[in-house]
Amino acid sequence: MAYIRAFGSYLPQRVITNAELAERLACDADWILKVSGIEERRYASEPVVELGVLAAQDCLSRAGAVKIGMVIASSGSAERRFPGPAAEIASKLGLAGVPALDVPMASAGSLFGLAVAARMPAPVLVVAAEKMSAAIGGDKNTAILFGDGAGACLVDPNEGLAKIVRSDLHSDGAYTEALRLEFGAPIHMDGGTVILQAARKVPAAIKESLDAAGYPASSVRAFLMHQANQNLIVRIAKALEVAPERFFSNIARYGNTSSASMLIAAAEWNSQIGFARDEPVIFAAFGAGFHWGALVALGS
Repeated sequence: MAYIRAFGSYLPQRVITNAELAERLACDADWILKVSGIEERRYASEPVVELGVLAAQDCLSRAGAVKIGMVIASSGSAERRFPGPAAEIASKLGLAGVPALDVPMASAGSLFGLAVAARMPAPVLVVAAEKMSAAIGGDKNTAILFGDGAGACLVDPNEGLAKIVRSDLHSDGAYTEALRLEFGAPIHMDGGTVILQAARKVPAAIKESLDAAGYPASSVRAFLMHQANQNLIVRIAKALEVAPERFFSNIARYGNTSSASMLIAAAEWNSQIGFARDEPVIFAAFGAGFHWGALVALGS
């Protein structure tokens, strides 16, 4: 058994509004809001490692004294093929020598990182950092979606805000070409395929985890999702027969920050609302690969 002990996040200072982006992409600002639910996003001057370090420091400042046994870093937008950012993030945090694992998995990487961390015998720092602004091209259908940022979560085997009671993870490489980022090229996304598959697979994974843990969807305190698209979140809520308001959303302000988005949302939700004893909270994500899943945490 493992616990969520603390969250942290970092958002760059530079705000990119729909009006600014619309002028660059020769489209309408109102159209951006209508198709995505996004009003603005952040663009970073910092590299991926620095974004991750700042989010991790925020998380650790909230966690109190703890001896980290592993660092897991998720990023689908790191600047190098290798090494990944995990070891450098750990080093800059003063954790040189602590094992550091890279999860180069867009969108769903932080969820997979939490699930792995919950199986470790020592505290694990999970960090997700993305600089998606460096990966967008001129296709307005994808460029409007993405922003930069980082989130972090400390998973502790002994104590915390909420107990991780169940996780269910899935992958299907048959859809590899539908959502990809190749070196030297911008993000390619077959939006229709991605939305269709996510709208089917995410509710099924959430139901799978809730059924196994013994909770109905109606009992969930909050759904903390990868912030991909507001319209998709509403579709998932409808599939689960849950009011969309139960799905915490900050996509309007930050856009889609890929694997960082779920932890950024969790950090913000926890500071505003937070866990309640014995009430389940769902974490869920879907991303390139395809990789998807859900995790149930029960307030301590």
